[in-house]
Amino acid sequence: MELTPAFSGLVCTDCGSNFTFDVDQGCPDCEGPLEPTFKYDSVTPADLFDRGTTTGQWRFDALLPFQRNSAVTAAEGSTPLVAADRLVDELGVSEVYIKDEGRNPTGTVYDRGMSLAVTALSGQDNPDSLEPLALASTGNSGQSAAAYVGRLGLRSYAFVPSRAAFSNKAMINVHGGQMRVVGGRYADAAEAVDDQLATDYYSLQEFTTPYRHEGAKTVAFELYADLGELPDVVFVPTSTGELVAGIVKGFEELTEIGATDETPTIVAVQPTSCGPIAAAFDRGLDEPEPWAHPDTIIGELEVTDPAGGAEAVDALRRLNGAAVTVDDSDSLESATAIAQNEVIEMGAAGGAAAAGAWNWQEADQFSGDETVVLLNTESAVKTPDVLRSHLMGKGV
Repeated sequence: MELTPAFSGLVCTDCGSNFTFDVDQGCPDCEGPLEPTFKYDSVTPADLFDRGTTTGQWRFDALLPFQRNSAVTAAEGSTPLVAADRLVDELGVSEVYIKDEGRNPTGTVYDRGMSLAVTALSGQDNPDSLEPLALASTGNSGQSAAAYVGRLGLRSYAFVPSRAAFSNKAMINVHGGQMRVVGGRYADAAEAVDDQLATDYYSLQEFTTPYRHEGAKTVAFELYADLGELPDVVFVPTSTGELVAGIVKGFEELTEIGATDETPTIVAVQPTSCGPIAAAFDRGLDEPEPWAHPDTIIGELEVTDPAGGAEAVDALRRLNGAAVTVDDSDSLESATAIAQNEVIEMGAAGGAAAAGAWNWQEADQFSGDETVVLLNTESAVKTPDVLRSHLMGKGV
């Protein structure tokens, strides 16, 4: 395992204790979350962006903990930034792009963070001793974990709610992972990890491993590299909080190394019927309260007690961001409209980003000269039945 020169180690965001990269299952002193830290004054914009023909997220290893020649990778990242010209007039802005994370190896943005998390465990003295590896998942991260852990030949367990998409369940097994289907919702699956395994395990859960949201920050690096400048507004479908926390960190790091002195507005988008992060942000709370009665058909976004809720709320406030909620019908309508007019197969969760942008337009939040990015977090083939059912409900 080769660490990068700028990587300083891990710091507990609660008590401030410092640790090496392999102490990555929460703070041993207070059980708080750990955060990778870097010596920013040792990294220049050229170190980060002038990498010749190198592609993928590991081209940015100058600000990642591990060097790319140590990476457990399947060429995640370098996803296309697709111009959505028809949306320009509808939103009344200057430019609109869709960052299509559905093109990642398992069709989801979570491949970025899983690559880093599994790279970290591969550098442990005896990775085999860490078995079993486990996490609860609404679907996508469980499939991603099975794929990347499978590269190391280790046993992994994904606990998914019965509501999870069949495609994710099937592909967890296809990638060689073990799957436990838990009756109920995501919260039930999270409780079942400890109850059903009943043994010590290495967790790949977001914010237990500090590396999943660390991978998400490469989305920010790619947006800056592809546009040649910062976007003005980025709409992010939000569930556990890891994407918001990670992407915000990425934009902040660009200011730390002097690539830019500004940051964009990040808008977290959640379903109206399951929006704990949006509610906490709007109410001025530091940490979300668990959502009592979730009722969204978009299973990927149905996380009632997000592990990274406090981190996401804090990240939004640091960047003067925003949080909005959207109805399921608007998210599904947005996803299908984009598929029919822009070619891109936007997943149900990704549709929330577009619905959030339309809500902003209706609320006159755009000034008219913005460059807007919609983050499509998953491939539409994850949930084709949900999208098709939406059309059938309209008589199509």
